[in-house]
Amino acid sequence: MPEVLQVENFLERASSLPIIDVRSPGEYEHAHIPGALNLPLFDNEERAVVGTYYKQRGRVPAVQKGLEYVGPKMKNFTKFAQKLNSQEILVHCWRGGMRSSAMAWLLETIDLKCYLLEGGYKAYRNYVLDQFRKKYNIILLGGPTGSGKTELLQELKRRGEQIIDLEGIANHKGSAFGSLGQENQPSTELFENMLAGELIKLDPSRGIWMEDESRNIGRIPVPLDLWNQMRVSPLIMTDTPREIRLKRIMRDYAVFPDSEIAASISKLEKRLGFDKCKVALEMCASGNLEGAASLCLNYYDKAYMYQLKTRFGENLEGVRKLYPDSLEIESLLVESAIRLSREIEK
Repeated sequence: MPEVLQVENFLERASSLPIIDVRSPGEYEHAHIPGALNLPLFDNEERAVVGTYYKQRGRVPAVQKGLEYVGPKMKNFTKFAQKLNSQEILVHCWRGGMRSSAMAWLLETIDLKCYLLEGGYKAYRNYVLDQFRKKYNIILLGGPTGSGKTELLQELKRRGEQIIDLEGIANHKGSAFGSLGQENQPSTELFENMLAGELIKLDPSRGIWMEDESRNIGRIPVPLDLWNQMRVSPLIMTDTPREIRLKRIMRDYAVFPDSEIAASISKLEKRLGFDKCKVALEMCASGNLEGAASLCLNYYDKAYMYQLKTRFGENLEGVRKLYPDSLEIESLLVESAIRLSREIEK
């Protein structure tokens, strides 16, 4: 008989064992446990038919219809599992019911040890949402557009600091230009799953660096419980000279086709105003990308300072500052950031 595990134990074993998600492809594609492999008992259409049988005819006819679908697939299911090269396998479905139990029964007939997730993916989702309600010692890394915050975060990670790269998980850099060069964004639910997966790896009693984000990263909202913590967390701000920030923006974005840059500028029309947006687009069309970037930077700088003053007061009381003086993230800057974080933790 397969052993049933609670979420925490299931995820602990997932660090060394494969996870098979037997939900339909549509369920899996919407969101899943990070690292899980999809081996659907039913395809999307079959799942809908079985569900209709259950509602209209009852449990036994639904099971019989399900067996009709599953029977021809059983050999391929076992071959898939054997290719995982593991004698132990984690299996789950939506509620921890018939689909996962049926797959575990089948795989145990070929001498594979299976573990089921108690409560299924639904229980896992409740666990995920619980992670955002925990108390964390968050240190926000802020600064105007082009300050190199993501680069600094990654350097802090290399120095052994705990970080959460929200933009990396969201596949978006946070501005109107944030989708350039990025893969498609995950669903909000999958973003939450991946974010929770990163949080549970960290020590909540130590400082955890996060970038000072808007609530939405592209089209994905930061979970509200975590966002509320971020709003009252201490901020370390990179006060980077404008000319350095403009160089970084040109370095990172001028490599993309003019048409893609123009499309991103167009997203700012309501914020820049029609006339300024038109000028920026004309600059882009004529090859003056730096001029267009400078116009957009004016807007982002004003918006960021307004947001900071709303939270911290006109004089930004309590905001600690770093003073980068080059395009590169230098060792002294990283050491200063770590020193300021230690002062906060005390």
